[in-house]
Amino acid sequence: MATNWGSLLQDKQQLEELARQAVDRALAEGVLLRTSQEPTSSEVVSYAPFTLFPSLVPSALLEQAYAVQMDFNLLVDAVSQNAAFLEQTLSSTIKQDDFTARLFDIHKQVLKEGIAQTVFLGLNRSDYMFQRSADGSPALKQIEINTISASFGGLASRTPAVHRHVLSVLSKTKEAGKILSNNPSKGLALGIAKAWELYGSPNALVLLIAQEKERNIFDQRAIENELLARNIHVIRRTFEDISEKGSLDQDRRLFVDGQEIAVVYFRDGYMPRQYSLQNWEARLLLERSHAAKCPDIATQLAGTKKVQQELSRPGMLEMLLPGQPEAVARLRATFAGLYSLDVVQGDQAIAEALAAPSRFVLKPQREGGGNNLYGEEMVQALKQLKDSEERASYILMEKIEPEPFENCLLRPGSPARVVQCISELGIFGVYVRQEKTLVMNKHVGHLLRTKAIEHADGGVAAGVAVLDNPYPV
Repeated sequence: MATNWGSLLQDKQQLEELARQAVDRALAEGVLLRTSQEPTSSEVVSYAPFTLFPSLVPSALLEQAYAVQMDFNLLVDAVSQNAAFLEQTLSSTIKQDDFTARLFDIHKQVLKEGIAQTVFLGLNRSDYMFQRSADGSPALKQIEINTISASFGGLASRTPAVHRHVLSVLSKTKEAGKILSNNPSKGLALGIAKAWELYGSPNALVLLIAQEKERNIFDQRAIENELLARNIHVIRRTFEDISEKGSLDQDRRLFVDGQEIAVVYFRDGYMPRQYSLQNWEARLLLERSHAAKCPDIATQLAGTKKVQQELSRPGMLEMLLPGQPEAVARLRATFAGLYSLDVVQGDQAIAEALAAPSRFVLKPQREGGGNNLYGEEMVQALKQLKDSEERASYILMEKIEPEPFENCLLRPGSPARVVQCISELGIFGVYVRQEKTLVMNKHVGHLLRTKAIEHADGGVAAGVAVLDNPYPV
């Protein structure tokens, strides 16, 4: 896609002045992160990295991504309720991947004891890139779905004003008016508020499971503030706090510091290094409780790469969403090629990837960005894994090749630089289920992240991508 801002990107002096204005506006709007030097304190903060200009996104693909989000919500919910599907799908992975195995152990323990929670809350984000088709037209292809700690809904609601400001400074008021309003944090809070209300205890609190060192606190505060505006109080605690001060009563209601908890919202617990033995015990306590978990353990497992790969197999969507052919078609249209690496079953995929490494990505069962392997690194890993059972803990995915474009990336401590970029579009989804009845299913906003093409993998939190806004064309 050609860029609208071509000539503007050539004038270095103008770019520097615009960048100064944009950064000041970002700080004024609250597009903030704590610094890497002081991740536990808000005494010194910085702006979150962002693009100087909004990036062009085809309106049709934006609309398609929004249209399929409620289908993805239904699909994740269906997978989380299908214990047999999860067990069968993850059987080879849990033999090789300790982290997935431990999550699965908790899942089995909770099923055996009987699930105490009756209200289920999903806050997810489905991420896409725009694949260049043979005829040059772009197609929407899903990268992954994040079912735990899907972030940047707060900061994404603050960035439209920054890009409108930049375009207004350039007297491009018509263009400024095309930047979409976006407030995912409000929608995410709506889901939490609904789950809290259905829990049915007016004095109960929302518990946010936080990391000790959380640079992205302002993103989380945006959701907390929306809840407080509805008179729903949030307490922030770490897993360590829960193991010391969390308890269940005889009805398995959860109490922390003596206060009843209606909803547990995880902004931690998606990577192995976030768990000590004590933290695993805290996670089990939370899972066993009557509180609504976002996500519960089955929903976290539904977001694994192995499940994503299995869903792309013929007949799987029809089995999970019976009698919904339109939803199945919308979902399937977004799938890229996904291949199992299970022993025998994955031999052909490995041979193809070794023969044409530029066409594939090797993905482990990990969240948080920066884990995928490409090119020569992928080749070396596949050669090592080829004759090992450990390969079952990975999947292969067809590499999506978007059309690069120019934009200017702004980062604290770095000069503004114009680079070739690619973007990733995320759509936030919210659903709430009480027992077997779905009471809410909606899309609540978007997140556009852009990165220089030399960075293969990783998001904003991983320090690679920057915040952006879609400019619909």
